[in-house]
Amino acid sequence: MRSYYKGLLFDNDGVLVDSMQGAMAAWKQWGEKYSPGFELTKDHHGKRAQDIVLMLVGEAGFEEANDFINQLEQDLAHLTIPLQGSREFTTSLKPGTWTVVTSANPFLAKARLEAAGIPVPAELVTAYDVSKGKPDPEPYLKGAQNLGFDISDCVVFEDAQAGIQAGLEAGAGLLVGVTEHALHTDADIVVRSLEGITFQDGELFIPDSLRLR
Repeated sequence: MRSYYKGLLFDNDGVLVDSMQGAMAAWKQWGEKYSPGFELTKDHHGKRAQDIVLMLVGEAGFEEANDFINQLEQDLAHLTIPLQGSREFTTSLKPGTWTVVTSANPFLAKARLEAAGIPVPAELVTAYDVSKGKPDPEPYLKGAQNLGFDISDCVVFEDAQAGIQAGLEAGAGLLVGVTEHALHTDADIVVRSLEGITFQDGELFIPDSLRLR
């Protein structure tokens, strides 16, 4: 598949990096203190930690509980590893043509990217850069704006329905689901990994052998 776009917008966790080992451990410890029995599931993927915390503990206990999960995840960020093809693909891209749009706070986002050996783009969009997180379209609209492109000229790479919904409502030109986890999303196409995908002079090439749907 060959198509032409101006910019690429990547979710981080589950698309570029695997942070689940640290995230699961952090939320398990957090749940023992603030929400006994809580389990981090696929329904929470793509959502900001602050939105999950607010939903579970309410406004009264929000600040303390939110600070705690932020610290726990930060402490375990070093466990993050790159997903197949992500480091090779991102390091091949020209600055200003791509960025990361993540639901993590800026400190955690940068720590996870650095742990995985992935460049931190200057146009990075984090939870602190928007008033509403995914599935609201604001994060991806912000990512396109940071690159100086119209969202319709951008490709969104996501693994979670919340992120795909955000890209869809934003009006992204193409929604690419990454890994089998994206098979149950509304992505336009789904690929096994980022390995072998190229983006040069506006031409996005996705090998047919990568496609799951």
